[in-house]
Amino acid sequence: MLEARNICLEVDHEGESLFLLSDVNFCIPRGHFTAIVGPSGCGKTTLLKAIAGIKETTSGTFFWEGRDLAEDGDFEPYEIGYVPQFSIAYEELTVDENIESSARLRVDADEDELDAIIDGVLEETGLSEIADRPVKLLSGGQKRRLALAMELVSSPRILLCDEVTSGLDPRSEREIVELLHQLSLKDGRIVISVTHSLAQMELYDSIIVMVRGNLAYHGAPDLMVHYFGEKDFEEVYPKLALREPDEWRQSWLKHRVYYYQQLEKRHLEKFTAAGVAPPQPSPRGENPDDECPQPSFLVQFSTLLKRRFTILFRDRTQLWLQVAMIVIFPILVALFSSKGQEQLLHLTDSMGSDLAAEVQAQQAQAEVRARVGSAVSGIIMFQVILLGLMGSNNAAREVAGERLIMEKEKFAGASVGAYMASKLAFLGILVLLQSLWMFAFVQYCWPLRGDEMNHLLFLILANAAMTTMCLGISANCKTADQASLLSIYLVGFQLPLSGAVLALPEFVEVFTQPFISAYWAWSGSVNGGLESEVLKAVNSIVQTSFADRMSCLLVLAVHVLVGILLAYIGVRRTRWE
Repeated sequence: MLEARNICLEVDHEGESLFLLSDVNFCIPRGHFTAIVGPSGCGKTTLLKAIAGIKETTSGTFFWEGRDLAEDGDFEPYEIGYVPQFSIAYEELTVDENIESSARLRVDADEDELDAIIDGVLEETGLSEIADRPVKLLSGGQKRRLALAMELVSSPRILLCDEVTSGLDPRSEREIVELLHQLSLKDGRIVISVTHSLAQMELYDSIIVMVRGNLAYHGAPDLMVHYFGEKDFEEVYPKLALREPDEWRQSWLKHRVYYYQQLEKRHLEKFTAAGVAPPQPSPRGENPDDECPQPSFLVQFSTLLKRRFTILFRDRTQLWLQVAMIVIFPILVALFSSKGQEQLLHLTDSMGSDLAAEVQAQQAQAEVRARVGSAVSGIIMFQVILLGLMGSNNAAREVAGERLIMEKEKFAGASVGAYMASKLAFLGILVLLQSLWMFAFVQYCWPLRGDEMNHLLFLILANAAMTTMCLGISANCKTADQASLLSIYLVGFQLPLSGAVLALPEFVEVFTQPFISAYWAWSGSVNGGLESEVLKAVNSIVQTSFADRMSCLLVLAVHVLVGILLAYIGVRRTRWE
């Protein structure tokens, strides 16, 4: 049984207290199918989220099978299923792949058991014949069924559905409501559905009517119109506007005993008509076989990582963008490096045989050294900036673009650690591929005169630093567009604030350079790995001072760690809206 006792949810609105839920009380027995209805803004979804524990109530208590959820802990992930208004399936995956992913994240079982679970929910929700169909090709009704199937893999005791019939045609709406009714007959499951539609009320066991955060009625559908003194359901909403919400709540408290007696009678008749024994209370711990342990960290990590690569290869636009950047950016560097390579061949310490010849040779070498210094410094910075742009593209939308799905999976039991590890593994592979190819291609076209491995290390760190920082931005932004914009700004300021092109005033450098990963990667590559003559050439034209190699390594490592920390904080924080 689910019981709500004096549930209140109060928020501050423009300096005043606003009650989104006001002293809500109800009881819902096992195996019951309930609708929450009411005018827009009445608190339907707020009440559903309060039951789920997504919204924290100000006062009052929910009891589940006699257990105080506030004192004894919230629902276990396997006990509850929550189907939100937004899509929780990946468009690039098939129906079967989405359900399999959900099952592997929520259920600790061997392959045969998982196959049986997946086949069972496919059949139960009527999706077996379209199991191999991509989600992007599904109709609205089919997507609602898929969302239900993804929740049913753990056989939840209570299933909460938020507007799952919204936007459907009447036939599809009725099919979904009938499916929910059937789900409530299985294993004593409670099904609660928020809906704005009053067209299928007779299919529910009970109706909760909300008005501006107050519960105005909870009883059998056929007695609802009797209670409000109207002829049909559609007339109830206008009737609610005739009295204050608190008056409706007080009226219900006076009359609820009779309506609950009738509700209990009809509840028993439901199972008698279906030929099913009425479910009996079964507190947690009474039947250990019913518990569904969570998969291990490794299983969740491998599931998330495999899914991420599958989505990448299915998303042709993103895949081709990645390929284009990996292929074209090194070619751009190689094209610009040809002139620098030509000048490097003329860089020498040889002098003329007499004073005039020596002066002339020194002037010629000064000109060559300036051109070489400019070319080498520019080409290294070009590589660093392009890898920074790749890093921004890698991570800017990585969390923000799937924030709501991630929140849903965390709610269902996916660990933050497994999610973060999968993101870092996925992005780490991209960073290595991009950096290695940039290094190898440019090195072949323009051999660096210096420590090649040192240069490769700083290219990897430059990419990793920007990737992780943008991942941190993505994890802490509300929308993917906001994350992309901030990441673009971060990349855009790298070149002008690095001091590579135009030296900044010293008092400005002190404040800006610690945050500019391009400077440290450029400085480490130049000062820590170039041959002495080439380094002299760079120093002859660059006014910005270079940091030593170890300082560059340390600062870039700090950038990476700060980015990971920001990402972890953002992923860990719950943000449904």
